[in-house]
Amino acid sequence: MEEVYFKGVTLLITHYNRSNSLERLLSVFKEGGFLFEDIVVSDDGSKVEHQQKLQEIQEKYQFRLITTPQNRGLGNNLNKGQQAVITPLTLYVQEDFVPLPPFKEKLKDALYFLEEQSDLDMVRFYAYFKYPFLKPFKNGFSEMVFSPWPWYWGYRKYYFYSDHPHLRRSNFLDKFGKYPEGIKGDATEYHMMFSVLQKKPKALYYNDFKGLFDQSNSAAEPSTMKRNYWREAGNPLVTAMRHLYRHIKFNFDYHFRKW
Repeated sequence: MEEVYFKGVTLLITHYNRSNSLERLLSVFKEGGFLFEDIVVSDDGSKVEHQQKLQEIQEKYQFRLITTPQNRGLGNNLNKGQQAVITPLTLYVQEDFVPLPPFKEKLKDALYFLEEQSDLDMVRFYAYFKYPFLKPFKNGFSEMVFSPWPWYWGYRKYYFYSDHPHLRRSNFLDKFGKYPEGIKGDATEYHMMFSVLQKKPKALYYNDFKGLFDQSNSAAEPSTMKRNYWREAGNPLVTAMRHLYRHIKFNFDYHFRKW
């Protein structure tokens, strides 16, 4: 496999109690010929058995391990990981994702775009659904378009930022603020979504948003993010109520709350 050196890029991986998934991710990057200027793994106070495995993996893959003596939540894990990065750009990937073969070329594209356009903040590679308002760019990417006006209908337009795999400038926390700490993971994501939007970001989005990464969780290492019934229920009536609730809440929070 041809090796590609991504100069100026740090691979930042957040980790909590899924050391086998972490090893899988690092292995795929290595076997795929990805060479990063630096690799940072930010661990959120994993259990002893996972901490021991982290030490073994570190010897093999030569990353910088940023730890904490106890679990402090997603916000703290993201903050301390990003603050450890010293390169201009950060490729952020959670440990349960796996890059697919086309990703190498698209990461090269994204790196070029960020070097070419100084006002571009990030390039997104994965999402659970298609962002609703996109302006065609090039090489399979589109520019994300956000507007608070009501004719840009729907609450999904607010998902401009997510913590799915993306390449961003390493001054991210300086421009958009730190992740809130001491709250649940989904609340952290929600808060950051609005904090980013209110700073008027510019971002690109890969059109085939499921074509560059797989998210894979095993029974032995399941997702550590817990969702409540209201967010996950598949009942059609509950789903319709959830969509209406989110539309009202997201619009209210964007226009009337400070983040």
